[in-house]
Amino acid sequence: MAVHDSTLLPLHRRKDADPGPPCPTELPNGAPAWLVTRYHDVRQVLTDERFSRVDLFPADGPSFDGTANLVRDADLLFNQDGADHRRVRRVMQSAFTLRAIGRWESWVGSVVERLVDRLVEHGPGVDVVAEFALPLPVAVMSRLLGLHGLDHDRLRRWTDCMFADGSNPPAEVEAGLAEFRAYGAGLVAERRRRPGSDLVSSLVRAADEEGSLSETQLVTSVCGLIGGGNDSTMTVISNALVYLLGEQLESWPRLAAEEAARTACERLLHTIPLGDDEGSPRRTTEDVEIGGVTIPAGSVVLADCMRANRDPEVFPRGSADQLFTPLEGPTLAFGAGPHYCLGSWLARMQLRLALQGLAARLPGLRLAEPVAAIEWRRGSSTRSPKYLRVLW
Repeated sequence: MAVHDSTLLPLHRRKDADPGPPCPTELPNGAPAWLVTRYHDVRQVLTDERFSRVDLFPADGPSFDGTANLVRDADLLFNQDGADHRRVRRVMQSAFTLRAIGRWESWVGSVVERLVDRLVEHGPGVDVVAEFALPLPVAVMSRLLGLHGLDHDRLRRWTDCMFADGSNPPAEVEAGLAEFRAYGAGLVAERRRRPGSDLVSSLVRAADEEGSLSETQLVTSVCGLIGGGNDSTMTVISNALVYLLGEQLESWPRLAAEEAARTACERLLHTIPLGDDEGSPRRTTEDVEIGGVTIPAGSVVLADCMRANRDPEVFPRGSADQLFTPLEGPTLAFGAGPHYCLGSWLARMQLRLALQGLAARLPGLRLAEPVAAIEWRRGSSTRSPKYLRVLW
């Protein structure tokens, strides 16, 4: 998808035109597409079955934009539709319900406390990405998936390849993905021999019983869980800290209170996108009218959730900085419809507990360097600071 040239701007300060009717645009490779930006139009694209994911990534050909990464793999759960997608999603959904996630809160809180202890021991000047924003989701996903001793550096390299935006050498990305898939295949084989109570064991058991997933689809889905669950949460926490410590320092101590943190986190997730991605892509399976415009069958459609979340018809102008005011409508930060993010409640809980824990112990937390000096780590659908040094 087309991306914005915003290497110097934090994501919450991205400048976009106001949402409008569906309009023609181009993909980075010059191929034509349609851009949808208004809140209700974007919801339609994400929920209407005539807008397909599976048709974007044919198994016997290149993806719609030619980018080679795991996110563009036809075997990934997010790139499937219909009955097969629903079956696999049902297996995974039970681990991500609000009630199931609630049982993890005490343990996640203890991980946050331990990581804050380490920050304090290290002292001012510590990189809060490497020492907090990354290890928190790694610890959570490792326990959820039953991973043991997974090296953080290897995982970060794999997720960089998973979300590669075409700027890295293709051979490097290919080698990283091959290594990641080999790890996933070994994990699936191990859980088949020695199943446990973790999510990977449940997924392997269900796939073997139903026979609806190929081995490649199963391994790719496992890799997607490992990489996606870690990368997106690290990105959310890091970008939230850029905004809070860069522009909302007077509000920072208030986040130590649970209710204030809960409301603020919903606003943060709504306001700060994961990356510069212009839209979540779909392909029309027939002519579809949306927002008064007919989009022909076979068209690539980009649903821009970021701009939809700033649609003044739903979210009044100036409300983005009202951290402790409830949202005026349901956010599209996690999408909508059959591909609504499975990990939405887990991401919410990790962000809330992370900010609560930091604000309670370090009410004087601040950035060691100006926001303009941040070096950004970029992927096909995420962007976050490579490092973020903090003082207190």
